[in-house]
Amino acid sequence: MLALAGCGGGAGSSTQSSERAPARSDQQPVHPSASPAQEKGEESADENGEKDTTTAQISTFALDVDTASYGYARRTLQEGRWPAPGEIRPEEWVNAFRQDYAEPSDDGFTVHVDGAKLPARDQAVLRVGLQTRATEAAGRRPANLTFVVDVSGSMAEAGRLDLVKSALLKLLDQLAPGDQVSIVAFSEEAEVLASMTPLTARDELRAAVEELHDGGGTNLESGLVTGYQEASKAFRPAATNRVILLSDGLANQGDVEWQAILGQVKEYAGRQVTLLTVGVGRDYGDELMEQLADNGDGMAVYVSSQEEADKIFATQLPATIELRARDAKAQVVFNPSVVESYRLIGYDNRALATEEFRDDSVDGGEIGPGHSVTALYALRLKPGAKGQLAQATVRWQDPDTRAASEAGESLRADELVTSVWEKAPLRLQVDMVVAAFAVYLRDREAFGMDLPELGEHATRLAAASEDPMVSELVTLIDQARAVG
Repeated sequence: MLALAGCGGGAGSSTQSSERAPARSDQQPVHPSASPAQEKGEESADENGEKDTTTAQISTFALDVDTASYGYARRTLQEGRWPAPGEIRPEEWVNAFRQDYAEPSDDGFTVHVDGAKLPARDQAVLRVGLQTRATEAAGRRPANLTFVVDVSGSMAEAGRLDLVKSALLKLLDQLAPGDQVSIVAFSEEAEVLASMTPLTARDELRAAVEELHDGGGTNLESGLVTGYQEASKAFRPAATNRVILLSDGLANQGDVEWQAILGQVKEYAGRQVTLLTVGVGRDYGDELMEQLADNGDGMAVYVSSQEEADKIFATQLPATIELRARDAKAQVVFNPSVVESYRLIGYDNRALATEEFRDDSVDGGEIGPGHSVTALYALRLKPGAKGQLAQATVRWQDPDTRAASEAGESLRADELVTSVWEKAPLRLQVDMVVAAFAVYLRDREAFGMDLPELGEHATRLAAASEDPMVSELVTLIDQARAVG
């Protein structure tokens, strides 16, 4: 199937409701009875992940705003190496690129659903985009930030610790007077360099940053446990409480598996303390950092240059510290009279069972202000099918009250754009190329497209969009061709 991931503005307004209220019945296909496989969260699929709608009409997954997979693969290609297939997560590539979804007027989500037909007969791509409202840094609630900094010997690589220190110093200049910061350093053991300190004492915090020096083993468990303990001691109910781990993820002392480490901090993480992992370094423990973030109610990013660090710490982080939604999940219900089969691109380790969508005890994703989340489905349509194609619904909990809400949007078969490469929105085309490239790097096959064809589409879209990241994509595809 020639289809891939997406994001972009979708037509139509979203519907939003309160606790456990489903989308309107006139918009949503009737939910089928779950098969025994679906009851266990094991929807039937072939070896390519394609699901037949006669047995699996519903796709459910936790939202994810990580971008580390793209950042680390980009560095790998720039150094003339082919990324490890297991480190390629297509959804993180798509979510790294700018989108153009309209923002909601409240603290919920807007839901965008659109799609386009593909060159192959009866095949199409469906795009589901979700967007939260942005906030000005000056208008956000105060924050308690606990920085857990890896100062082990592996951080001695040129540019690692220096990059981290520079980014922290710039962030201190961007935070507001009502914010508070704690700094924990770890190598073989953890050390608190600054207990929770108000930003009015910036000089003390800067001095603590300057104390960071590398050397010794990597006991990430000790660092993270100490960081969560510091965050817990200074917890402020009216503030955003977050632990920020800066490391190459190459743990070699203490517990080194993410399951064991999270087990140590589970109690603290359950007290509304979210986690951000910031990866650095040529050699990088991708799985550890990604799983810590996903299971610690947070997100994972990767930085390899001072420019990227400045963008995250001086621009993005101050504006996105607080949360818009906890345990956010998406569910797409396909009409089996229109869709013969579907495949969700990415979100492989975020899949949920159908019944877990409205089970608010099941973990979802934590989403901040101004974030967009995109999912792309490859579809095989039934010949000549008409009517509603799919209904997409997002469910989330209020960060403070835990009250659940939903919003949804649907798409009809006749609303599919007739040609993805000629008439689809530019952002949908960009997202398809991004996701196709990611899948090619992982599987050496990209839904019928090879690297030269992907390069042609990327070059055309770079000229049309004047987006630096799309221009960079062209270069990355060229570098992959040289390596492969």
